[in-house]
Amino acid sequence: MNLVSRAVVILTIAFTIFITATNSPGQRRAEEAAAQVLDSVPVRRDLYPVNADAKKEIDEALSRATVEHKRVLLIFGANWCYDCHVLDHALHDGDAGKVVSRNFLLVHVDISEGEKNTELVKSYRIPLDKGVPAVAILDANGKLLYSSGDGEFEAARKMMKKDLVAFLQRWKE
Repeated sequence: MNLVSRAVVILTIAFTIFITATNSPGQRRAEEAAAQVLDSVPVRRDLYPVNADAKKEIDEALSRATVEHKRVLLIFGANWCYDCHVLDHALHDGDAGKVVSRNFLLVHVDISEGEKNTELVKSYRIPLDKGVPAVAILDANGKLLYSSGDGEFEAARKMMKKDLVAFLQRWKE
């Protein structure tokens, strides 16, 4: 075998090893899993508007919920909370977004640094010590159906899309 032929064989073997390593089943599973967690998003300054009246927005949502036959999804959080932004994006996007738009009215409840909307935090049994975002679901009459008391949404950036969709499906009716 001449020098050129040997070089071609060596390069072919090296290329094959490289391709195999970069497309290994383990790597593909990791990439697929990463694609299934909630998407990373840019942070917005106005997700929780400073002057919003959360109590009024909840009352308006409850009025509409009766007419539209929907539930009210309260998201407690703050503009500084990255996971709040991730969850909000997921609630407007993909399969989760479709479930939300058909079945829920979404209201953001700003907790700021923990001192804002404290009466709503208490009313809807949101334990801020477990982190935000936190979620409460109300029926059209305002009855509390669900409150995330164990910090289930606190690490939204690690949530699986399918788990969020399953959660929403469970509480849509």
